[in-house]
Amino acid sequence: MNTYVFPFFLFAFLFSNQFANSQTSYMAKIEKNTNLYANTLLHELNATKDTLLLKSPTKISHIYSINMAYKREIDLYIDAKNFQIPLQNLSKGKHVLVVSQSAKKIVFVIYIIDAFTKIERTKLSYK
Repeated sequence: MNTYVFPFFLFAFLFSNQFANSQTSYMAKIEKNTNLYANTLLHELNATKDTLLLKSPTKISHIYSINMAYKREIDLYIDAKNFQIPLQNLSKGKHVLVVSQSAKKIVFVIYIIDAFTKIERTKLSYK
């Protein structure tokens, strides 16, 4: 009986470990807008990094994203102060998001990546 218990638990552990890794293989990284006028919009990712959370003291009227192929994957007209956008349907790569508040447009970047991909911000040098 003992000879069957160890392989069973080993198989169960490996299967559950693979299932856990497959759930976390998709994530996003955000590059926030640090402009002084953009501080009215709280834009951040949730703890699992699969949903964009937007909060504002004024109403948000329009949200759209432009991907690396210059296509809009998100194009929403809303009238709310708080909004959540699930990121599972976005293609992998860089997405520029534009959020319209009354007379302002706040622009920031979201990268949809694998859990094992490393993103580094490039530094521009001016000569």
